[in-house]
Amino acid sequence: MKLHEYLNRIGYAPAVKADFETLRGLQTAHMLTVPFENLDIGLHRPILLDEKSLWDKLITRKRGGFCYELNGLFAWLLKEIGFDVTYFNARVYNKKDNDFGMDFDHLTLMARIPNESTRWLVDVGFGDSFTQPLNIDDINEQVQGSRGYWIEPFEDGYQLWQRNDDSSRERQYFFDLIPHRFPDEYLDACLYHQTSPLSTFTRKRIISRLTEDGRVSLDDENLIITKNGKRTTQQVKEAERTSLLKKYFNVTL
Repeated sequence: MKLHEYLNRIGYAPAVKADFETLRGLQTAHMLTVPFENLDIGLHRPILLDEKSLWDKLITRKRGGFCYELNGLFAWLLKEIGFDVTYFNARVYNKKDNDFGMDFDHLTLMARIPNESTRWLVDVGFGDSFTQPLNIDDINEQVQGSRGYWIEPFEDGYQLWQRNDDSSRERQYFFDLIPHRFPDEYLDACLYHQTSPLSTFTRKRIISRLTEDGRVSLDDENLIITKNGKRTTQQVKEAERTSLLKKYFNVTL
């Protein structure tokens, strides 16, 4: 890995080492610069999870991706710096069914600092969620800005909760602590999400990025900008999408 190229891509200037300050800074910097997006699925371009393909898309071509791509490449970065990284099987909560999705529905990560016991949940691939690592073993609310997060023991693993800006609570996903092989064990789920008509990723285009004061997102119909808790929605025409992708996400298809 050309570490300096990755750090330049996410605009991270401080010296890196395997400590919590670096881990926290890298997660936030990644989410500020590399968008969560599924645009290739709508264009029927296959999503590949080998390191060369991930590097080409996210670093060389300055694109974003969804969980398998974003967390897959981020794990490589963390390991290069010296963190101990484990790939987890996560299942996203479906409010309609009041249940969690299929196995390998989502890729999330655990990072450990050498010679330390704390287990950090790290995720740059779940869209509008926590922006700094979460302590898996802390049963208390972990506050980040106007939101809070809980990691609660559940069945044979844990479920992640988010307290929203309006104080409502929602489940985000379930994960267990069983290590898995990436990309091998995630390939079938990745194929499902880019081809199945039942997948949310084949039914709607989305690109979204954290900003310093909120978030900016572009879906099939709207540009959504949140600043300091205030949300504005602007309808967009198809002809406007190219310029909006460039302006807000620095993405060229």
